[in-house]
Amino acid sequence: MDSVGFIDNIRIYLEKIGLYDEKSLNPFAIWKFVDALSHGDEFLSGFGYTLSISILALMIALIFGTIGGVMATSKIKILRAYTRLYVEIFQNTPLVIQIFFLYFALPPLGIYLDVFSVGVLGVGAYHGAYVSEVVRSGILSVPKGQFEASYSQGFTYTQQMRYIILPQTIKIILPPLTNQMVNLIKNTSVLLIVAGGELMYVADGYAGEGGNYAPAYLFTAFLYFIVCFPLAYFARFYENKLKNAHLKR
Repeated sequence: MDSVGFIDNIRIYLEKIGLYDEKSLNPFAIWKFVDALSHGDEFLSGFGYTLSISILALMIALIFGTIGGVMATSKIKILRAYTRLYVEIFQNTPLVIQIFFLYFALPPLGIYLDVFSVGVLGVGAYHGAYVSEVVRSGILSVPKGQFEASYSQGFTYTQQMRYIILPQTIKIILPPLTNQMVNLIKNTSVLLIVAGGELMYVADGYAGEGGNYAPAYLFTAFLYFIVCFPLAYFARFYENKLKNAHLKR
């Protein structure tokens, strides 16, 4: 009620100074932004839904990606082949098609997933392929001497990865991994096509119902921005920090 009263006060004030005119057809008319603001609860609800999907999808991407990256550097050919197949399929087919497959193709096979699960699994598996490549590159950047030293101490391949190699790759892969996080958050917007209930779906529904497209999508872009920009900034900052540290050696 307080927020509604606040919006009403804004509307009254703008009317007094002649800036509020609901007859205006300008897509950027102030009254349209005020109207979008009055539906802020709906946008924030969609935003929370987007963040929920993003967090769980990120967990899947990290699990799939870490396992895939380790398998891609294994000496066992079948493991490398399996990972290569996974990466090539998911990287070279659109995310939209993968979401459609989970949503429309699985039910006839007797597998039923709700939209939330489709979003988490679809976006997570898609970005897991990219994370796998990031992890693989990080592992390959570790000097071979580290592998030889750990092997000489009796470590198995799994133990090498767990205790020696992967801990060293974290600082190397953190910048590209953060960029993948940013892309993952933005890619949740594809759930719009299956009525996913996330931020873009809410924005599109509001815009289509009232015709306030500019305010709806600008407000949506702002919500994405306040999450993605800090992550992108951190990735650039940390990457530059690593470069400067390397140059000082």
